[in-house]
Amino acid sequence: MTGRAPIPEDAAGPSGRRRLCVYNGGFLTQKRIRRILDLAGYDVRIGLPGPEDMIGIWGRSPTAPRGERIAHRRGAPVLRIEDAFLRSVLPGRIGAGTGGRAGSPPLGLLLDRRGVHFDSSAPSDLELLLATAPLDDTVLLDRARDATRRIRDAHLSKYNNFDPGIPTPDAPYVLVIDQTRDDASITHGGAGAATFRDMLVCAQVEHPGNRIVIKTHPETAAGLRPGHFGKPDENRRVSLIDTPVSPWRLFECATAVYTVSSQMGFEAIMAGHRPHVFGQPFYAGWGLTEDRNPVSRRHRRLTRAQLFAAAMILYPVWYDPCRDRLCELEDALAQLEAEARAWRDDHRGHVAIGMRRWKHACLERFHGHVRPLVHEDDTGRAVALARAEGRDLLVWASRESPDLEPAATAAGLRLRRVEDGFLRSRGLGARLVPPLSLVLDDTGIHYDPTRPSRLERLIAESTDLPAASLRRAETLIERLKTLGLGKYNLHAAAPPSDLPADWPASEGRRVILVPGQVEDDASVLHGCRTAGAARGETEDRQEDDGVNLGLLARCRAENPEALILYKPHPDVEAGLRRGAVATADALRHADAVLVNADPVALIGRVDEVWTLTSLLGFEALLRGCPVTCLGAPFYAGWGLTRDLGAVPARRGGRHGAAKVGLAGLAHAALIDYPRYLDPLTGLPCPVEVIVERLASGETGRQGTTGRVLSLLQRLRGLLAR
Repeated sequence: MTGRAPIPEDAAGPSGRRRLCVYNGGFLTQKRIRRILDLAGYDVRIGLPGPEDMIGIWGRSPTAPRGERIAHRRGAPVLRIEDAFLRSVLPGRIGAGTGGRAGSPPLGLLLDRRGVHFDSSAPSDLELLLATAPLDDTVLLDRARDATRRIRDAHLSKYNNFDPGIPTPDAPYVLVIDQTRDDASITHGGAGAATFRDMLVCAQVEHPGNRIVIKTHPETAAGLRPGHFGKPDENRRVSLIDTPVSPWRLFECATAVYTVSSQMGFEAIMAGHRPHVFGQPFYAGWGLTEDRNPVSRRHRRLTRAQLFAAAMILYPVWYDPCRDRLCELEDALAQLEAEARAWRDDHRGHVAIGMRRWKHACLERFHGHVRPLVHEDDTGRAVALARAEGRDLLVWASRESPDLEPAATAAGLRLRRVEDGFLRSRGLGARLVPPLSLVLDDTGIHYDPTRPSRLERLIAESTDLPAASLRRAETLIERLKTLGLGKYNLHAAAPPSDLPADWPASEGRRVILVPGQVEDDASVLHGCRTAGAARGETEDRQEDDGVNLGLLARCRAENPEALILYKPHPDVEAGLRRGAVATADALRHADAVLVNADPVALIGRVDEVWTLTSLLGFEALLRGCPVTCLGAPFYAGWGLTRDLGAVPARRGGRHGAAKVGLAGLAHAALIDYPRYLDPLTGLPCPVEVIVERLASGETGRQGTTGRVLSLLQRLRGLLAR
């Protein structure tokens, strides 16, 4: 950890831990809070404090006076605890009726030995940081700027059960932020109910003729706690917005922001505003706000990056629930991004159409965590049900019927196609090993170049990624290379023992790896424009020997002196899918057939990869190996591959300089496009967690049903030969 130490050295006991006596049941019943405190070095207990003990109090909660009285009588120091400023997807007090769960546990805590950040009557640890810490470290400030942009781009806030796609009021307008009545940040921040009335009057007077938009607090909109404004406050100039819109969208169109003490005021500063502040929140008084009720002891002038660095990097204690450890802000952001994306994708619920039965449990884990999935095989009934219940439609991409998209469009429904991600599992999908990643695509699907896909858009947009995102992708690439990870991660022996130990040097020839593919794979059927291209056909070919043999023939025809190594597809080797090539036939064009070899391990020992549309081409690019494509996989056409097939002109990379970098391609394909599910905790997670699980082998077990179905699938493959 490079942030502030959770326990100052002079506060820890001889063992480096400190007993924390509490008098609020939430510390005992909320497992996440207790775990964070435990990892931070505090042993939560009930009872009176001893000489070395502290008393834990939740902010300024109703139970706080009890702990304060005991602390005063016993002379014990107090640790005040609050949620961090990026808390969770759902608020902690939202009930099961709003999303299937009783709120969400926090991703971080604020542990303060001096006070509470929202109580302006006395300095807190945060105020001391803001007033006295140097805040001039270049690395720290760069992290602050990078994280600010990341939070804005991902539309993250304290609570995240909102949809960034919901439109905001027409610009321009003045944004007035409401809060719940009797909120502690109001009563302890030099304000009251009358302050909100003053704020609304000032917003109207100071911006004559401008529209005023009042943002209702989410808990008020949910009917949990009353706010300060309601329908009687609306008129021709003033309107309320209580829909779950992104605060960052509201800031984009606002000409001014007015707040009492809401955290949205802090976010407004990060969005580039200079908010008018009528209370005394932690972010006021540092030269970044228009203060109507200034805190007299705050005189320092800070930049936005300095304010963010203290409040978001140095002050909180962040927690990684998948790895069960304290972490840096960046890791907490990655986790919150994954959880928020999952909620935003799935909160309306889905009708899953025509899904194979063995996939039901996996799909439920990925997409049924908010509302259980409804499965339906008939298109008409599925569309009617989705429209009646306000759900979206899910379909496995390769099983989409021609009438589904027109029916969904006519009904005004969102249709998304599902497929495995590119870091899938330790084991074959054809053996019914459940995936650790899935993709959702509402535009097309990545293996079909005849139409745009969401992945294609993400790749094109990767040229505008910030430097921090590219560094993350580069780190991911290096990690995959070091660990030898790919899609299935079978880790078979490679190369086979019948090849020279020092190949290819002993041959003195350029070595080309040709990965076989499943004959009827969707990426082959869609990614090769013509039957001839799908067979790798050359002009002098007369016979039809199938996809894989045709690819080998094309490769040999254009590389007569090369050492060509053929690696059959793992599903084909296992007898589960079509595409087998007799060894004798393969050796008409190849120098060796590498059976049961690890294709990822082979990449580092060849000079080039030739493929139609295999994902191995993408894995080769990540490892710096040149790739020639005869088809149009998602990674072709961007200037990173040699393309002999017909790639979409909209990608623009075939005849010009590469516009898309390797890190941008990796970010789109491995970070932005898929969703990942941690097999140990069942939580949505970032790709880095899945990389660790694949490397360690902690990927869960295939159930009995899956094993039985896998045997039946293998028998079916053998009979189909």
